[in-house]
Amino acid sequence: MGTLHASADDLASVGFSVLRAALATNILWIGALKFKQYEVENDEPLVTSSPLFSFFREKLGAQKLNRLIGVTEITVGSLIAAKPFAPRASAIGGVGAAGMFLTTLSFLATAPGTRQEGQGMFSLSLLGQFLLKDTVLLGGALLIAAESLRARHR
Repeated sequence: MGTLHASADDLASVGFSVLRAALATNILWIGALKFKQYEVENDEPLVTSSPLFSFFREKLGAQKLNRLIGVTEITVGSLIAAKPFAPRASAIGGVGAAGMFLTTLSFLATAPGTRQEGQGMFSLSLLGQFLLKDTVLLGGALLIAAESLRARHR
């Protein structure tokens, strides 16, 4: 029985390491892309239709807003990756990522084109499906935050 328990613990440890690396890599990479013009253009329908982001879009302009989002994402991704050196910082990064994913999930309600026209409210378009995957990333961010807090207390 002890071997099974150790194997489950080992598997969980590997799983958290993979999750942390994947989450940090995704957030860092996407954050870096926010400095490219095509990404500014891709994000425009999302930010202009969002009550929260439309205000910042109006004040900062599209390019500066995207750069601010990019810097935020790079910071959050870096914090998540810092767990071996700074578990508390990693926990803060996980909570920050959860906030980011809650924000992007709000686009399901505000962005045009998230539903497949004429197919009912549960028929997501490609954009809607792209946004819905953030529910998985939200769960991963919360797990990373919790695991980082546990490591901090050890």
